[in-house]
Amino acid sequence: MPNIGAYHPIIVHFAIALLLLGVLFRWVSLTGRAPFTGPAAATCLLLGTAAAYLAVHSGLDAHGPVERIPGVRQAVMDHEEAGEWARNVFLVVALLEIAALVAKKRSVQVARVALWGSAVVGIFGVAAVVKTADRGGDLVYRYAGGIGIRSGDTADVNRLYLAGIYQAAQQARTQHDSARAAVLFVQLEREFPTDTTVRLLAIESLVRDRDDGRAALAALARFPVRADDRRLQVRVGFLRADAYAAVGKPDSARAVLEQLRSAFPDMDQRIKDRERMINNQ
Repeated sequence: MPNIGAYHPIIVHFAIALLLLGVLFRWVSLTGRAPFTGPAAATCLLLGTAAAYLAVHSGLDAHGPVERIPGVRQAVMDHEEAGEWARNVFLVVALLEIAALVAKKRSVQVARVALWGSAVVGIFGVAAVVKTADRGGDLVYRYAGGIGIRSGDTADVNRLYLAGIYQAAQQARTQHDSARAAVLFVQLEREFPTDTTVRLLAIESLVRDRDDGRAALAALARFPVRADDRRLQVRVGFLRADAYAAVGKPDSARAVLEQLRSAFPDMDQRIKDRERMINNQ
């Protein structure tokens, strides 16, 4: 088969949806209350098993670059083992579904036994799918497995790098480590000097992490703001007010906020909140 590693996330979600829906339909079909759920269950389970097979195959195709990330190998192996187990359980379910379809023409009783077997084994399959999904979630959200590297695009890798520095800076700020947060925001601006949001974060850091309102005001004076960019005007206005407050000029800060109120009357509540913050400083 061709390498389909790039399609692993798409295939996995189809597999999960089809298999869980198939098991649900199979149990409902055994009650005899909804006749359509019988054929629907067989269709979902057979298609879902095929998708599970492709999910495992695509995962094996995709694991190489992820596994080479330091500290990720064991998480990759745990996810792979869980995925293979889930696939194997549903292969059994698929065989039981096929057996029921074949036996239906010869013996209704044998077909019903096969369907009950499918339903019971399907419960174990659902548990295996949940375990696989949980370990896959750990791999992605705890280890950044695949994020930024799946496509091989340099821009994606850069976005991963940006996100990593940003989250580390926010964590340092949460932990009241202003010195580290300031260093990280400086690094962020040095690495991504043309990114508007990054530049604003660096200016904000001058106020929040360095308590250097004068430097922030100087940086804002050089910051271009288009007249038609409402969001940016508000963000820069709030930063300027914060910077004035940081240098001990609350009247100037309130004047900036009053200008924002005149320009954007629908922002009155947010402006009041900002005024309250400045008055409490």
